[in-house]
Amino acid sequence: MSGPWQKASKELTGALLAALGLSAGFLAFVAWDQSHWWSTKEDYSFGWLVPAFVVFVVYDRWSRIVAAVMECRSAESARAEGAAKWVLRLGVGGMMTGGVLLFLLGAFYRAGAGASHPGTLAITMGASAIVLSLIFLNAPERGEGKRAEGAKGILADGRVKLTGLFLFPALVWLVSAPMVSVIENQLNLFLLRKVVTVVSFVFDFLGLPIEQQGNVLVLPSGKVGVEDACSGIRSLTACLFAGSFLGAVFLDRLWKKIALVAAAMGFAFLTNLVRGLFLTGWAYQNGPESISGVVHDVAGYAVLGLTVAGLLCLLPLFNLKLSEEEEVEIPVRSE
Repeated sequence: MSGPWQKASKELTGALLAALGLSAGFLAFVAWDQSHWWSTKEDYSFGWLVPAFVVFVVYDRWSRIVAAVMECRSAESARAEGAAKWVLRLGVGGMMTGGVLLFLLGAFYRAGAGASHPGTLAITMGASAIVLSLIFLNAPERGEGKRAEGAKGILADGRVKLTGLFLFPALVWLVSAPMVSVIENQLNLFLLRKVVTVVSFVFDFLGLPIEQQGNVLVLPSGKVGVEDACSGIRSLTACLFAGSFLGAVFLDRLWKKIALVAAAMGFAFLTNLVRGLFLTGWAYQNGPESISGVVHDVAGYAVLGLTVAGLLCLLPLFNLKLSEEEEVEIPVRSE
């Protein structure tokens, strides 16, 4: 970093810089642990992009992070008061304690049993909680002077606002971590049944003879088995990551980010249904063997492409300015 950012970064306290460095170490460990699954499970191969996207988001937000730090150090910086203060303290303390216990549990599990779904999930959840807690606990104290008037809630607390800027870098790892097998299998089965049921209904409605036998569709030309990969869980996790990243980078309100993530999940489900209909129609016309190989893979990648394109089309609806915003100068105290 150079120029205004380098000067503004001097506003960061040593304790906060140490917390950021320690947080980076925890997330590096998470990336190393998850890399096993990124290499062995196609559903999570997008995870290789996560570290780069996390670095980009922190870089993109650095000026806002420094501004939030300076706001925390201001004498007028808001702090939660009354019952809100104790709720915030208990919440952060519980998050830190739970995070440490989960991280240690996952680390010991990995040391004894190697890479595993429960171990990776525990490590990821623990590290995410630790990172957010570290940033909050090491936020600068407010300076001496006139205090801001009025009741202060949790969301108005300057330390909470600073921590909120790290939600994506800390929590996105939960998307790239494999779910526990029981949850993943149940979700996979649920999505698979929906795809098969909708495809069977559409073909019956169109007057095309088709019979559903569990996860197998019986066509006049033969049987088509709807595999687990066709359930859409792969596109669901990848599109969830894409929606989270686009929301973190381009949207400024929490409700907009949540709405975009929800839209990503909806798009993933709908486009996967279209994929199922297309592949079944292709098999209906050319035989079940014709959908294997290139046709199947291209249809899968098209789901991701269509979902990302749909999300990009939604961004203007959230009043997003895609053009580069004017640079906001951050005042820097003279030494």
